[in-house]
Amino acid sequence: MLKITLSLFSAFLMFAWYNPLHENSETRKTPQTHADSLPNASSWPSELVLTNFTGPDLTPSPACLAVASTGEVFVGVDMIGSLGKDPGKGSIVKLVDSNNDGKVDKHTIFAMADDPRGIIAMGDKVYVLHTVFSKENGLATGMDLVVFEDKNKDGVADGPSKPLIEHISNPKFLQSRGTDHATNGIRMGIDGWIYIAVGDFGFHDAIDRSGKKMTMLGGGIVRVRPDGTEMEIYTHGMRNIYDVAIDPYMNIFTRDNTNDGGGWNIRFSNQIQSGEYGYPVLFQHHTDEIIPALIDLGGGSGTGSLYMDEDTWPAKYNHVPMMADWGRSQAYIHRVTPDGATYTQKEEDFIKLSQITDLDVDASGRLYLAAWDGAGYSGSASKGFVVRAVPKNWKYKAFPEVKKISIKDLVTILKSGSATARLDAQQELITRPAKQATEAAWKLASDKTLPLYVRVAGIYAYEQITGESGIANLVKLSSENDVKEYVLRALTDRKGNLKNVPTELFLAGMKDANPRVQLAATIGLGRLDRIEAAQALLQVKVPASFVAPAKDVEGPHATPNSPIILPHIAVRSLVKLNAVDASVKAIGTENSTIALWALRYMHDPKAVDGLIAAYKKSSDPELKKQILVTLARLYKKEADYDGSWWWSTRPDSHGPYYKAVTWESSPEIKNILTEEWNRSDANGKQFFADLNARNRMEITEFGGEEVAAAKEEVKIDLDKIRNKKGQVGESSIEDVMLAMAKINGDPALGKTLFTRQGCVACHSLTKGETMKGPFMGQIGSIMNREQIAESILKPNASISQGFASVVITAKGDKTYMGFITQESATKVVMRDITGQLYTIKTSDIVSRKELEDSMMPTGLASALSYEEFASLITFLSQQKK
Repeated sequence: MLKITLSLFSAFLMFAWYNPLHENSETRKTPQTHADSLPNASSWPSELVLTNFTGPDLTPSPACLAVASTGEVFVGVDMIGSLGKDPGKGSIVKLVDSNNDGKVDKHTIFAMADDPRGIIAMGDKVYVLHTVFSKENGLATGMDLVVFEDKNKDGVADGPSKPLIEHISNPKFLQSRGTDHATNGIRMGIDGWIYIAVGDFGFHDAIDRSGKKMTMLGGGIVRVRPDGTEMEIYTHGMRNIYDVAIDPYMNIFTRDNTNDGGGWNIRFSNQIQSGEYGYPVLFQHHTDEIIPALIDLGGGSGTGSLYMDEDTWPAKYNHVPMMADWGRSQAYIHRVTPDGATYTQKEEDFIKLSQITDLDVDASGRLYLAAWDGAGYSGSASKGFVVRAVPKNWKYKAFPEVKKISIKDLVTILKSGSATARLDAQQELITRPAKQATEAAWKLASDKTLPLYVRVAGIYAYEQITGESGIANLVKLSSENDVKEYVLRALTDRKGNLKNVPTELFLAGMKDANPRVQLAATIGLGRLDRIEAAQALLQVKVPASFVAPAKDVEGPHATPNSPIILPHIAVRSLVKLNAVDASVKAIGTENSTIALWALRYMHDPKAVDGLIAAYKKSSDPELKKQILVTLARLYKKEADYDGSWWWSTRPDSHGPYYKAVTWESSPEIKNILTEEWNRSDANGKQFFADLNARNRMEITEFGGEEVAAAKEEVKIDLDKIRNKKGQVGESSIEDVMLAMAKINGDPALGKTLFTRQGCVACHSLTKGETMKGPFMGQIGSIMNREQIAESILKPNASISQGFASVVITAKGDKTYMGFITQESATKVVMRDITGQLYTIKTSDIVSRKELEDSMMPTGLASALSYEEFASLITFLSQQKK
């Protein structure tokens, strides 16, 4: 949905976005209540009370929502959907429950906004992330983060929105695909930044209010100040995150998908500032270089996220990330446990809603959850709802209009157990007269008797109010171990305020006994941009887990690895500093490993010259080998991103680059590698062949290049199986569906039919097979028998993401139709409905068009009897790998 393509697909399925519920021995279940009165909310913890809040009459196709501290609910209605392209169908609806009985008393169309994907309600401001369309031609021009104001409190925005960031998604692919991999949710942290979840469309030349332009290839998190300035990349290498969950200490969690075509498995991650998470070019075969996810949870599609921190909630459901999963129609809780500088986690079922999209909470503890409810990939006026969840025995607690209360009262709220309330009060405090606000913030920050979350809110309030003038006091405060981590983060939080921040404080922090303080110091040294920090960064020890995966083996991209965090971030900081000289000097010393790791990303002639000089000087065979590995990595680099291309939903994930190009030092690298190749024996030449393949250098003499396409498998005589008639073909879909509810079928017969009916041409059942069309090895965890049957009988109902039919016209008057199984910057691999495989050079492509109909024609099950069809869908429903 939304971030994804609401889909089933041809050939029996819809795999991608209805995600299988992956069970494991560590998954803990919570007591659930079932209620017939809420058919769209089928289960939830017995400690909660759920009620219907709105239906499609007020909130059809709700893509996102936000709740003001005072309880007003803002819902992003998206009648365009994830794949629609027609403007004028989106709005922000404001809902008010004035007597707090769980029912809407008043509603207004707060503002019009197409494809809303994220909302923040803060005081009289409502921030919205949405797609923008040209008034002249009706085509998408990008996505903007904007702010609306409602100063007169009439429930309608006072006028047009004001842009904060423009063009923060790729217009070319918004126009051709819609908003499914675009830029998504927004959430504000207690540090005052707005955090933006960017899908892997990425963006080119996004511009903030200061005039700063920025480009990002792929997905990750971007952040910006509420006034639209200081835009910067926070993390990189995510596929298609829809939102972020932020705790009171600025720990951030996301729920993302992995690579397409092989499971669309969910990754739950701790997002660490400046970290690289690797999608799509590093996270499979270069996993030594990334921050891995905390767990792979099986198929899914994460949507809205929230960190619940409200003292009105039971302890069991408080202080936890709550993550919505549209594909699984389930909200989850993740129990996170500190592990060095990061976390481990355990997932639990929470609330089951039909295609849940988002969730948010007010300062009184009312949790609201929006659900798409089968509205389809282009939205529906008759689908979608919002429910309210509160703890049993919950009592309404009014939240004041913060603009009308004193600083003393704001401080009282900042001491409360509600993260929602604290953020609202903090953002109001920083607008008050500087002298009084500074004193109030400092008292909170420096009072050792207060809870840590209150002090952290005070530290960030103080930092936002005072800027450079507050550095001296914060430096003094850093002597307290309890708050040192947060002070270090605050001191380097704003790049415009770094002039008087002492480097020595961060160098000392790297030697602290607390790994989280070490992490904050390591990040900070990269942000301070002082080259003298390079020596300390190079002394960070690299663990034994820093090992590249074996050839053609997918590495551990979703296994917690806390020892890798500090060296990973140290490398990111060294790269930010462009510490070429220091890194080259460290080659051959005890810090050689981290130096060579950092040099992999330094496409600088000085780096190449230094590596070659070190190679010629060294007599250590293992060191010389690692230098060659580094030089091979530097032979090419990623092409500068101009926004004209995207790796699609079936990317080539080999890595280390997607669109690789040579650069000025490539000839020099090739010369030294070729000289050594010529000197090598057969075993030595294999080393160079493996380097050639791993780094996609395309040096022909070395060999080792991968075969361009997977082997051809089963070919199907389509006419032979399509034209047969049987009981299924002679009955209405409704009659077939009724019959399937009564007939269990024989899964052994179903397995035979899976091959006989030609399913194997487009679908794999095991991960060891070539990934073709939608993967059937998880379909039973994604869909029930009824859904599987319907997707076979009505393959055009929706098209699974990454498996739409594509027509390519190529040079030589050649035409190909099928679905894309692999795509890189240089070639497209396509499979047609008969199973035939084609490899087409991108340079030969004249035109490419995605069709609206499924490649699987209707009627492929028409020859079956009811018993046979029941057997087939039963067999598929048991596929839960």
